[in-house]
Amino acid sequence: MASKTTACQKGCALCTTPGDFGPHTPTEPRSGLCPACVAAGKPTRDGLEQAVVIVAGQTLTGAETLDLADATPEELAYHLGAVKRSLRSLLQLLAPVPGGEDR
Repeated sequence: MASKTTACQKGCALCTTPGDFGPHTPTEPRSGLCPACVAAGKPTRDGLEQAVVIVAGQTLTGAETLDLADATPEELAYHLGAVKRSLRSLLQLLAPVPGGEDR
């Protein structure tokens, strides 16, 4: 069975970082991803940190694009909750690790 390849997109398939990272092929896990997203997929502390930063950036971008004058209460609650969770995740990254170096 031949794998389907989507058209070569401009930017990372996950975080939309500008650049040419090749086509996104659903059967290949890292295809179309920027180096930061590939590193974020690795089970290391650095990979986890990268993943949290990417998600927080996406959440912040979504909240920044929200038009506050026209937003429904549900939209405001959703975006505020998402930003709060992302901020909590970022603060946990900055917390000292027992037995490790302070960050």
